[in-house]
Amino acid sequence: MRLPFCVNAISWVVLLAAATTALAQDIFVTPIPGAPFSGVVNVERSLTQPDGSLVNRKTIRDIGRDSRGRIHNESRALVAVSDTKTPQIESIHLYDPQTRVSAMLNPQERTFWTRTVNRPPQTVPPAIVDASPTGDNLPPNEFTKKEDLGIRDIEGLPVHGVREIQTIPAERSGRGKETIITDEYWYSDDLRINVMIKHNDPRTGTVTLTVVQITRTEPDPALFEIPRGYRRVGTNQ
Repeated sequence: MRLPFCVNAISWVVLLAAATTALAQDIFVTPIPGAPFSGVVNVERSLTQPDGSLVNRKTIRDIGRDSRGRIHNESRALVAVSDTKTPQIESIHLYDPQTRVSAMLNPQERTFWTRTVNRPPQTVPPAIVDASPTGDNLPPNEFTKKEDLGIRDIEGLPVHGVREIQTIPAERSGRGKETIITDEYWYSDDLRINVMIKHNDPRTGTVTLTVVQITRTEPDPALFEIPRGYRRVGTNQ
């Protein structure tokens, strides 16, 4: 299902990440200086239908960060796994941590709007406290436990993994039985981002996000600028 640009779920998550925090089920590109890179996020999603069947979808999107800490983050439509075409770009989010200006671009209409964020930018992704080898664990919770998954290699980078397991009691799960939700975070100290996230909730389905084709060189500066010919809509905040 394709959402309108103004309510695109992924775009809103990315924008809010720059402003405050991000939902843990997305790759948050930390706006830190001195660590340029670019990559592609592979997204695989299985949606649980009311009858219990699964609908499988996929997409990709480009992400990047320059030496100034500016970020580029695309949102593309989810498509059927059998689709061989490149998914259409629905929106592009740009963020400059020095000016705190977030810009949302609509490539189809060639429009954009900007917002100045009042709070300082977040420089660590969600779940960093758990995924970082030096982080402190959260207080024990009888309904949540965490497992250290150790170190592995993803795209030539050493990453540290943590699995969080949540237990939803039967009376609160909406399914009439106990529900187990799992989340995995694989964090790269080199890039200061989670390069893989896995989420599984039997009530809604699964999603896996993996950063691939990682390049550690300076991205094209044009990626972090509003293209010529784009028309501003709305007003600054």
